[in-house]
Amino acid sequence: MKTASISVVFLFLTLAPSLSAQPIDVTQKLAGFDDYMAKTLKDWNAPGVGVGIVVNDKLVFAKGYGFRDYEKKLPYTPGTMSPIASNTKLFTAIAAGMLVEEGKLSWDKPVRESVPGIRFFNDQLNTTVTLRDMLSHRTGITRHDTIWYKSDFTRKQLFEKLVYLEPQEPMRQTFLYNNLMFAAAGYLIELQSGKTWEEFVKERILIPLKMDSTSYSIADMLKRPEFGVGFTERRDSFEIYRIPYYEDISGVAPCGAIVSNIEDISHWLIALMNQGKYDGKQVLPAEVLKATLQPAIALPNTALETRGWSEVLNAAYGMGRETASYRGHLITFHGGDLPGFHTQISFMPQDHIGIIVFEIGNHSQPLYNIVSYNVYERLLGMDQTPWSERQLEIRLKNKKADTEARTKAGEGRISGTKPSHNLADYAAVYENPAYGAMTIGLKDNQLQFDFHKMRFPMTHFHYDRFDTPDDEQDGKWSVNFRTNPQGDIDNAVMSLDEAEAVFVRKPDTIDPKLMSQLAGAYQTPGGVNVQIALSADGKLSLVLPGQPGIPLTQSKGLTFRNPRFSDLTFEFVVQDGQVKGLKQKDPSGELTFPRK
Repeated sequence: MKTASISVVFLFLTLAPSLSAQPIDVTQKLAGFDDYMAKTLKDWNAPGVGVGIVVNDKLVFAKGYGFRDYEKKLPYTPGTMSPIASNTKLFTAIAAGMLVEEGKLSWDKPVRESVPGIRFFNDQLNTTVTLRDMLSHRTGITRHDTIWYKSDFTRKQLFEKLVYLEPQEPMRQTFLYNNLMFAAAGYLIELQSGKTWEEFVKERILIPLKMDSTSYSIADMLKRPEFGVGFTERRDSFEIYRIPYYEDISGVAPCGAIVSNIEDISHWLIALMNQGKYDGKQVLPAEVLKATLQPAIALPNTALETRGWSEVLNAAYGMGRETASYRGHLITFHGGDLPGFHTQISFMPQDHIGIIVFEIGNHSQPLYNIVSYNVYERLLGMDQTPWSERQLEIRLKNKKADTEARTKAGEGRISGTKPSHNLADYAAVYENPAYGAMTIGLKDNQLQFDFHKMRFPMTHFHYDRFDTPDDEQDGKWSVNFRTNPQGDIDNAVMSLDEAEAVFVRKPDTIDPKLMSQLAGAYQTPGGVNVQIALSADGKLSLVLPGQPGIPLTQSKGLTFRNPRFSDLTFEFVVQDGQVKGLKQKDPSGELTFPRK
């Protein structure tokens, strides 16, 4: 009996893969799907959607619904080019995996062992963070997307900003999505391969998969015969309007720059579904695909806990993709979102079915899940979950609530207040080491906000807070200026991403020749000589006899302070181009140290 049982089990295991890979009559299974899509696009006010289905190793269905250009009424087709946004991440993870196989990177050893130049916020991260941590969003460091959004930072500059990103959670305990980690992984690929991320991915993935239409930029996309045009719905109405392409993607290209279409992406999906093989050739390493699929960090069952929806359970993030159980079937997937364009690439490994959904319209972004789930249920012979109805109800409630909320903006304003300074005193460049520069200008007696190519006039809200208009695309920006003990506006604070960011006023430029003259000996009233030292990088420090140097940071003009005490300053006295002395000021008084 025992032997017979083992034989039966063995027979089942050997037959199971072939049974699950039996051909599916897609035409029969999709009966009524066109009508479903027509109704769904109407219900969601969606400009256009493209759908592709891969079964086993073939693209068996590819069709567009609605328009790739809503204004010109040009139909959406399987050849319509579109940014795939974060679906780029799996390309990056697999490219990095190729270098793991070559011994140039490691999944689970600290990244610093392979690339000593990488620097994180603290020593604990420096000695611990692995490539798997970076690619599975489990470093404990949150998004900080405003660092790269609409910025001109290069990939190298973004890589160097990792040191300023303070973790919010302990490592490997919380899923915190982080695009900058994928940008950094792309730079690791460049450092370890000698080729840019773009060159490496093209040579090792795109060309072997015959993804001839796929590129990395909107400029290249617009050269193709068919391309999508971004349209979305206005916040407070149902009007569809055109929005600009998001093109500032070069710095973070490894997390979201690829532009493709359903036809090309089907080649990628076929390789993913067939252990890396495409057109009879091993293009993607099977072990690397397996590694990216392995769960690295669990995600909560939020939909079950908040709404009682149990179709998608026990999701986990691997590297560049998620896995979950969809009504008992293993599914792996990832979404991609950039202004105007949204994509989903997914497949069920045991069922040999893969779905590609491209969609235009920020307001209808949930459709890539809704349509994917509906197709899976049809092909698997399941009853259809009312995903569209569920999500549409949420969308409309949220839209109404957001519109009502905007009518209450400013209710906390304290009337009768005025700025503490003349408007000209606020105009300056303010800098944050991670986010870069924010420029506050003055034009026609009104402050002007300029940050990452977002330029708006500012109006006084109350006290030292100034706000921009609430822009349809870029939202509302609120800046609170702070005054130091000397009465100067010295920094500005904005709520960015998941925390407050402090921007320090950039001080006046000091002529290098004068800066060198500031260095030297000064005598205290008690006759002790103190030194002002100038480092090779142009930084001043105060050196007391027998004590380590105290760094000095420029506050305003020739006034400097010890960073640890905001109410203590050192002001150099210059007469007729000559440095005569140094004044120490604090709340208790003022001392003058003559130059020796």
